[in-house]
Amino acid sequence: MASQKRPISNLTTSPSRQQAFWALQAVHRGAFTDVAIDQALKQSDLSSSDRALMTELVYGSVRRQRTLDALIDQLGKKSADQQPPELRVILHLGLYQLRYLDQIPASAAVNTSVELAKQQHLGKLAGVVNGLLRQYIRQAEAGDPLRLPANAVQQLGVLHSFPDWILKVWQPLLPLEELAELCDWFNRPPFIDLRINPLRTSLEAVEAAFQTANIELYRLPRLPQTLRLASHVGSIRRLPGYEEGWWTVQDASAQLVSQIVNPQPGEVIIDACAAPGGKSTHLAELMGDRGQIWACDRAASRLKKVQENINRLQLSSIQLLAGDSRSLPQFAQTADRVLLDVPCSGLGTLHRHADARWRQSPQRINELVQLQSQLVNQAATWIKPGGLLVYSTCTLHPLENEAVIQKFLATHPQWQLEVPEQSEIRAIAAAEGWVKIWPHREDMDGFFVAKLRSTSA
Repeated sequence: MASQKRPISNLTTSPSRQQAFWALQAVHRGAFTDVAIDQALKQSDLSSSDRALMTELVYGSVRRQRTLDALIDQLGKKSADQQPPELRVILHLGLYQLRYLDQIPASAAVNTSVELAKQQHLGKLAGVVNGLLRQYIRQAEAGDPLRLPANAVQQLGVLHSFPDWILKVWQPLLPLEELAELCDWFNRPPFIDLRINPLRTSLEAVEAAFQTANIELYRLPRLPQTLRLASHVGSIRRLPGYEEGWWTVQDASAQLVSQIVNPQPGEVIIDACAAPGGKSTHLAELMGDRGQIWACDRAASRLKKVQENINRLQLSSIQLLAGDSRSLPQFAQTADRVLLDVPCSGLGTLHRHADARWRQSPQRINELVQLQSQLVNQAATWIKPGGLLVYSTCTLHPLENEAVIQKFLATHPQWQLEVPEQSEIRAIAAAEGWVKIWPHREDMDGFFVAKLRSTSA
């Protein structure tokens, strides 16, 4: 087999497949994957193991959509786009189990897929499902049934299930072998990292509480407040210390951003695009909850989540402000530091958002770049002379990262790049004056961070 399989509990019953089918149907009609899964789980009474399998089937089938469609085109008499939508969903589920999941017998994957076809009134096509899946099994015994195109980029696109345009963005930046490693990394389940709140507890206390609950986690040496869960553990809210505000969930890369801002007690900090509040609350913790942090977001509804996090973590230095950060003239030259974590394409977090690779487009990137430039130009007016602006994204697209910063510097001669101190970023290397985190190298989300210093007197 060409791709590594992931182990999952040995389940041969079909309730999880039925719910996965309905969720995938919703995704194909335009729903976001996480929303479709959440709705399917709320409408069902699945066991914990069935819930895990259903979630894996939906996320996995969405991630691997291009590969699964290629297999359907190669094994079937009609291409994927000529099949009834319901049949394509069923074939995606069956092929995903056969190709990517261990400990589910091939017979179970085939039989439950045939059963799904009959339940969806596709009885006349049940034979197509049975025949195509069994043909895959027979061919897999002799090698990988997936036939790849000759073009190297298209090969990676079909094998790892990525649009060609995204791979063409990364191709000039990475050797082909590394590009394959990056694609493989994005197809793995995401880590869950916890950021310990030092104002309420300690790393050691949280470790002890989790050990008592028989939950395994481990430290990340570069990040002094971080613990990573060794496996998925069900509801986050039920973990030790959640209600007490001992920790919050935040990826390691996102934690690095606030460390680079390096806020000091008593300063005025503006978090320009704050929701859901992970970085705002981290900034407050780093400055001992002493000073003033403005957490801004254009949508007042999104600030509700920020307030929930503030309350749970028991912080008092953060004030919320609903408004478009492309204006807010009241902030002119008031901030010691500004964090501008701009809206972006999210191409550094594709493992967390299964459908993002299919939703983004070059046109959308161009629209985001315009917004990002507007935001950084405005945020620069909020900084006191000699102050600091930290620009960050969770994308790996140069147009949203290096190009935005280079354009800003070319039109703002009173600003300069400042290489982050090693104490702020530990062993993460700063190149060209900015920090770019490649996930397959650092085992954390892809991020870009640029630290800009005002040189105005």
